[in-house]
Amino acid sequence: MTDLANKDSMPEDDQAPDDGQAASNEQAPKKDLKPKKKGATFQEVRLLMWKHRGKLALGFLLMLINRLSGFVLPWASKYLVDTILAEGKMDMLLPIALAVGGATILGAVTTFALSQVISVTAQAAIMDMRRRVQAHVTRLPIRYFDGTKTGVLISRIMTDAEGIRNLVGTGIVQMVGGVFTAVIALSWLFVINWQLTASTMGFLLAFGAAMAFAFAKLRPLFRERGEINSQVTGRLNETLNGIRIVKAYGVESREQSVFADGVDELFQNVKKAITGRAAISTFAGIVIGGVGILMITVGGNAIASGSMTLGDFVMYIFLIGLLAAPIIQLAAIGTQISEAFAGLDRIRELLENPTEDEEDESRESLSAVDGEITLDNVHFTYEEEVPVLKGVSLTAKAGTTTALVGSSGSGKSTLVSLVMAFNRPDSGKVLIDGKDLTSVRLHDFRKNLGVVLQENFLFDGTVADNIRFAKPDASEEEVLRASELANCHVFISEFPEGYDTVVGERGIKLSGGQRQRIAIARAILANPRILVLDEATSSLDSESEALIQAGFASLRQGRTTFVIAHRLSTIRSADQIVVLEHGEIVECGTHAELMRQGGRYKELHDQQYMWEENLFVNPGEDYLPESTT
Repeated sequence: MTDLANKDSMPEDDQAPDDGQAASNEQAPKKDLKPKKKGATFQEVRLLMWKHRGKLALGFLLMLINRLSGFVLPWASKYLVDTILAEGKMDMLLPIALAVGGATILGAVTTFALSQVISVTAQAAIMDMRRRVQAHVTRLPIRYFDGTKTGVLISRIMTDAEGIRNLVGTGIVQMVGGVFTAVIALSWLFVINWQLTASTMGFLLAFGAAMAFAFAKLRPLFRERGEINSQVTGRLNETLNGIRIVKAYGVESREQSVFADGVDELFQNVKKAITGRAAISTFAGIVIGGVGILMITVGGNAIASGSMTLGDFVMYIFLIGLLAAPIIQLAAIGTQISEAFAGLDRIRELLENPTEDEEDESRESLSAVDGEITLDNVHFTYEEEVPVLKGVSLTAKAGTTTALVGSSGSGKSTLVSLVMAFNRPDSGKVLIDGKDLTSVRLHDFRKNLGVVLQENFLFDGTVADNIRFAKPDASEEEVLRASELANCHVFISEFPEGYDTVVGERGIKLSGGQRQRIAIARAILANPRILVLDEATSSLDSESEALIQAGFASLRQGRTTFVIAHRLSTIRSADQIVVLEHGEIVECGTHAELMRQGGRYKELHDQQYMWEENLFVNPGEDYLPESTT
C-alpha cells in the first residue's frame, strides 16, 4: 500500500511545487493534524447513547420482557415432567400449554417491536453522525484536503459511521440482553445443582478470558482494515476520475497492479479477522461440549442419587441452552462492537482536527465591505525552511485591479490563497478594510468573494444550477444576464435542453472553454466585492477571450480584483501589476511604468512576445523561452 499512501492529491498551480513547495510537503503539514485524547472514543459512545436515551430505554425494557418470556419454557418443562406426568394432573396440561403459547407470542411481538425501535434509532444515530462529520470536514482548512485523499474522507463519513449501529442499536441491546439472560440462567442453575454449575463456571471463565484476548487482537485489525479500505477507495476514485489520463498514457495495467496490491492487503486483513472469529466460535463450541459432558456425568449421578429430579434435569438442559445462546451471540456481537469502536476511533481523529473557523463566534462580524486588501510583511511556508512568501507587503485599493505575474513557483497562487483566507500567514497580517482577517468571521468575509480558477469545478447538475451555485435564489433573468456577460448564453442555448442540460461529473460533458465560461458566469452572478481570477481565460479561444475581457472590464468596476495571468497582454489595463520572484515582490506598477523601467516585467513580456511570434510565424522551429509566467 506504499503507492497508495504516497499518492495523495496535490494542490493546483503554484500552491504546491510551483511555489517552492516540495511534493511531499502536504504529507507533513506544519502541525499535527491528528491529535489524540485518551478516553475520547468512550466519551463519544456515552454521548451517543445519552442523546438517544429515550429510545434505548424503551429498547432495554422490550429486551427485558423478551428475555423473561424465554424462561417460561424451562419452567413449564419441569412442571410437565415432575407434576403433570409424574402425578397425573392432566387437567393442568392445557393451562401450561397456553402459558407457553402466550410467552411465545409475547416474545415474538417484543422481538418485532425491539427491531423497529432499536434499528430505527441506530439509523438515526448514523444519520446524525454522518451529518456531523460531513459538516466538520467541509470546515477543515484547505491544507488538510491537500494532504488527504477524497476516498479516505468518504470512507470516514459513510463507512465508519455505519458501525455505530452496534453501539446505539441492536449490538449493545443484544449484548446487554445476552448478559441479562446468562445471569438469570446461571443463578437458576446454581439453585438446581450448585456443584454441577460450579464446574460449568470453570469453562465459562475460560471462555470469557479467551474472548477478552481475542477482542484485544481483533480491534487493531478492524482499525487497520478501515485505513486500508479508505486508501484503496481513494486510489480507485483517482483512477476513475483520471481515466482519460490513464488511457492516454496506456498505464491501465499499472493502475490494475496498484489496485490489486491494495485489495490483496485488504484480503489478508479480512482473512486474519475471519480466522480470529472462527477461533472464538470454535472455542465457544468446545465450552458448550464440555458443559454437555458435565451434564451427562454429574447430572446423571445426581438423578441416580435422588438429589436431582428428572424435571430438574430437563429444565437444567433448557437453561443451559439459554446460557449457551448468549455466549455464542456475545462472540459475534463482541467483534462487531470492537469493529464499531475502531471506526469511531478514526472518526474521533477526524473530528479532533481544528476547523478553520471554529472561533468564528468570538470574532468580529463583517457587515459592509469596501474591498481594500492589504498584506503587511507577510511570510508563509508550507514546511519549515522552505519559504514561499518572504516579507510581502502590498495594498490593493478598493475597486482596483491587481495583476500578479512571475515565474512558476514565485508565490502567486499562495498570495491569493492568503487573500481568500485558505491559508494563514506565519507572520505578518492580511487586512480587509484595515481589519485583520484573523479577527473577523470567515463566513462573513467569504460571502464577499468570487473566484474563477484555471481548472474550474462544475457539479453534476444542470447548467443553471452551476451558475446559481453561489446564489441559489437567483431569478432566471439574473442567470441570463450573467451568462451573456460571460459569453456562454449562445452555446448554452444551442443545447437541446438549454439551461436544464446536465453537465456530468466535474462538467465532463462540456469542453474546457465551456466549463470556464460557466464558472465565470457563476462568479458574475455572485456579485462579489473581491474577485479572484486565476488564469480565468486560459481555456478560451481568442474571440471568446476578447468578448469576456470586455465583460470583465465592466465586472471589475467597483470590485477589488486579483488577476493571475500568464498572458501578459490580458492585464495591461490593471491598476497595478505586481511581479513576484522567489516569494518576494521585485517590481510593482502599471504596464507602461514597468515597461519603461526595463526590469523583470519587460523581460517576461519580451520573452512571451518572442515565443508567440516564433510559434505562429516559424512553427517548425523548436523554441521555448527560458522562463515563463
